[in-house]
Amino acid sequence: MDPIARTIANDVYEQLRHDIISCRMLPGSKINIQALVQKYEVSLGAVREALSKLSAEGLVDARAQRGYTVSDVSPEDLAELTDARVRVEQECLKLAIENGGLEWETDIVAALHRLSHTPYTMPDDAAVLDQRWVKAHREFHRALVSACGNRWLLRIRAQLYDQSERYRQLSVPLARSERDVAQEHRDIADAVIARDVTRACAAIASHMWTTTQIVTTGLS
Repeated sequence: MDPIARTIANDVYEQLRHDIISCRMLPGSKINIQALVQKYEVSLGAVREALSKLSAEGLVDARAQRGYTVSDVSPEDLAELTDARVRVEQECLKLAIENGGLEWETDIVAALHRLSHTPYTMPDDAAVLDQRWVKAHREFHRALVSACGNRWLLRIRAQLYDQSERYRQLSVPLARSERDVAQEHRDIADAVIARDVTRACAAIASHMWTTTQIVTTGLS
């Protein structure tokens, strides 16, 4: 594939990936390749290249004679995903707490401040996450583990984070009114900056499993 075609395919990949992770393309929905060709005004090859990459990431399912579908969600998949996330996230946190310095702590405080002052949902639809919050949330969790020092762990963590983002989007209209997500984030940051490994690991696990419980109830 020539450089221009590869750039086009990558642009299609990024847009599709965003639409899948944000649940604009619903889990389990069939993907109409021809519609994507027309929507993005690109070649069939560019769309197939993008779908192939998404399939390798587990965001798209490719089935013989049936084409492509957005990977479905289920309580069982979410439970396994959360278990993997918690294990990897805790290990990354332990290493970050061990390795992190003043700059790392400052980044966490700044990311938490930004997240705390960003609207959680859209002003005209409380059931939809504000994409500015989604970005700030990603940056906060990235800052927590940025001093981990193990690139492979961070790479695996990033993949698991993206997979969980779809479930997070689904959790918003299901969330209990008494849940205080902002306080959960403050508790995590406080424990991490205090270098309290036990408390930090417990806080991140509780944070993730709470979302899992909300979505599981909604999917059941």
